[in-house]
Amino acid sequence: MKKVIYKKVGKISFGLFSPELIKKMAVVKIVTPELYDKEGYPVDGGLMDVRMGVIDPGLVCPIDGKKLKDCPGYFGYTELARPVVHIKYVKLIMDVLRSYCRDCGKILFTNEKLDQFKHKSRRDLLAALKNVKKCPHCQAKQYAVKLEKPTSFVENDRKLSPIEVRTRFEKITDEELRTLKINASFTRPEWAIISYLPIPPVTVRPSITLETGERSEDDLTHKLSDIIRINQRLFENINAGAPEVIVEDLWDLLQYHITTYFDNSLSQVPVSRHRSGQPLKTLTDRIKSKEGRFRHNLAGKRVNFAARAVISPDPKIKFGEVGVPLIVAKELTVPEKVTEWNLDYLKEFIKNGPGVYPGANYFYSLDGKKKKITEDTKEQILEEYQIGCIVERHLINGDISIFNRQPSLHRMSIMAHRVKILSGKSFRLNPAVATPYNADFDGDEMNLHIPQTEEARAEAEILMQVRTQLITPKNGLNIIGNITDAITGNYILTKDMKLTREEAVNIMYAIGMNDFSNLKSAKSLDGKDLFSAILPNTLSFIGESKDKKDVIIKNGKLIEGVIDKASIGEESGSLIRRIYVKYGDDEGIKIINKMFLLGLEIVTRKGFSVGISDTDLSKEVAAKNKEKLVYSLGKVNELIEDYKKGKIDLLPGMNLRQTVETLILRQLNQLRDKIGENVYDNVSEENPTVVMARSGARGNILHLAQMSAMVGQQSVAGGRIDAGFKGRTLSLFRKGDIGAEARGFIQNGYKQGLTPFEYFFHAITGRDSLIDTALRTPKSGYLYRRLANALQDLKIEYDDTVRDANGKIVQFVYGDDGLDVSKTEGGRINVQRIIREVKAHV
Repeated sequence: MKKVIYKKVGKISFGLFSPELIKKMAVVKIVTPELYDKEGYPVDGGLMDVRMGVIDPGLVCPIDGKKLKDCPGYFGYTELARPVVHIKYVKLIMDVLRSYCRDCGKILFTNEKLDQFKHKSRRDLLAALKNVKKCPHCQAKQYAVKLEKPTSFVENDRKLSPIEVRTRFEKITDEELRTLKINASFTRPEWAIISYLPIPPVTVRPSITLETGERSEDDLTHKLSDIIRINQRLFENINAGAPEVIVEDLWDLLQYHITTYFDNSLSQVPVSRHRSGQPLKTLTDRIKSKEGRFRHNLAGKRVNFAARAVISPDPKIKFGEVGVPLIVAKELTVPEKVTEWNLDYLKEFIKNGPGVYPGANYFYSLDGKKKKITEDTKEQILEEYQIGCIVERHLINGDISIFNRQPSLHRMSIMAHRVKILSGKSFRLNPAVATPYNADFDGDEMNLHIPQTEEARAEAEILMQVRTQLITPKNGLNIIGNITDAITGNYILTKDMKLTREEAVNIMYAIGMNDFSNLKSAKSLDGKDLFSAILPNTLSFIGESKDKKDVIIKNGKLIEGVIDKASIGEESGSLIRRIYVKYGDDEGIKIINKMFLLGLEIVTRKGFSVGISDTDLSKEVAAKNKEKLVYSLGKVNELIEDYKKGKIDLLPGMNLRQTVETLILRQLNQLRDKIGENVYDNVSEENPTVVMARSGARGNILHLAQMSAMVGQQSVAGGRIDAGFKGRTLSLFRKGDIGAEARGFIQNGYKQGLTPFEYFFHAITGRDSLIDTALRTPKSGYLYRRLANALQDLKIEYDDTVRDANGKIVQFVYGDDGLDVSKTEGGRINVQRIIREVKAHV
């Protein structure tokens, strides 16, 4: 029996390199800021010394004998003329200076006092040590140490040099350091004073050759060059016995360059720049933030076998499909292993090659060698072709793909779609499936990924297909349903539409149905009969339409009610959820697809368009509206008069001005609602705008009222538009005017046109919501990021508990009820579905 030996990582400790280790791991000492000689070859002992790694094709690394691709690169080091402070360890240096005796190097507490802090945090210990005035061991007087940012330490009004600090730290024993919870094996405090600077390999900071033939060096090389140059000058001045002032200045300059080498974005340090004025991107900038090493290159990175293009709507494509342009299908490939079952099938792809569709681009022989299929290599590849080889063929209809729109904010932002090859250059998506992606077609781009292994394909097919994502985990409602024209079409059909049998058969055939047994045999049919023909015979359902009237389906026949958004829309489609629960996701999505196509077919055949005449009002309605307007404005004026006389009864928690503002706003909002009702009661049921609003496809009656009669009061932050121009909203109003017109009330409709000041008030509210949206997006994105990072280690274990990475129980049962909301019906368990799934598995 095979014995497996494994080790578990207990913990990872980070620390500092000691000067000895820096010298030991280095392969070369850097002594000159020169990079290349006259011939363009790297200078020995320079920052591009070949011993630190090769980045030019043809050169061989003298350390390991490897070329460009295989050489990892090696560290060098430079010896500093005077030591400097490591900017990232300033806090550690401060803590040690304040905690240990300046003479004997022992901690400034007796053993008895230390015992009191045994169970307290390091922060509590540091706070207590800060105020000790005398060493309890050698009785030496202690002085307060202050930090003068960024790297100067001042004790008793005297600046401590890095040499003094290092000398003090060397007195402290490893045992003493342990009392401050510092592990001396990884971090001795004197190592935070840099005397030997490690120089990273050339492979970390490669130079590039521009089109002009000139070399362009990496930002790190520029910075290191400054450090080496200043260090050299400092050495020369010390050796020449230069005045201390000059040495001090050069020492400070060396400190500045090393500080900005580690972090070039410190608030109290001037930014180090290129000659062009561009800030240098140094070590910290490479690691942190969105463009840093972790988030950009490790947590997320660019991938192969992916495409990105603009999306466009295609209502005729199935919900679970994605239209892929031919140009993309010939570039993206699927690796298929040759077996006895597909031997002849895959041979045809190789014969076609990369130029003819469907063909293949690459071939892997049995020994794993990858070969590009071309006219020249085709014959040789066909000779090697046998069972066990792999052919990278073009994408074809029915292949599984993963489709994604950024930002990915929930599970349905990335779903698996079946490929459908189409002409054109954009990805095609059914508009009903745009909802979970939060996509529209105003220039949105989406990403397509092709799974490359059988496991990945199986996972995408079983877990990620659109049909399995119909119900959202947010609330257990369907996120995919019929939208816009499909809802309008089904509403018109089931309301009072009459058809001949021949028309009904043509419509059914047009939506891809060949079985007409569900259709009544009578010559004249009702729209309800046609809708019933696409439903299964075993479906029974009782629900409500948008106007709270009954919708009854019995044994697959729509007996009563109209089909609108309440039945077949997204996040409200009770009929869709019933179908999904009763017939499963596979059959369910087919029925929903038929409903969608039926609705589209009806509006296409009947014709459905919105025109300016839809907003025409009769003279009687216009007169009624005018009457209501005059009455309400009169009421507003009365309120203003009462306010000036101080006669208004104050509302709870408000002063006089707040009360009058609230009452005026209430009056004007009531006026808008009354005008809306007046328009609603006097407009034709056949009006396309009304049909859309009634069916729930788009908009509402208030929109029609705003277009035809009156836009109404504009509000910002829940109130009327406030004075922003010396006691008034605009210069054309009197100071202190709080009338309806002067505070953002628009009495015209869009159709009549707005006056200049009405247009201005309207623009204020429009801009307010735009700015609000622009600010909300990054805010919510950041909150989500923090939440996801906080919860990323939680998972449901096999005992149904929710635990973190340490195995600690967070919840005994997931969600305290054990329910997966996306498997429920509106948050409730559906027993029927569970029984069906159990039967399917038995």
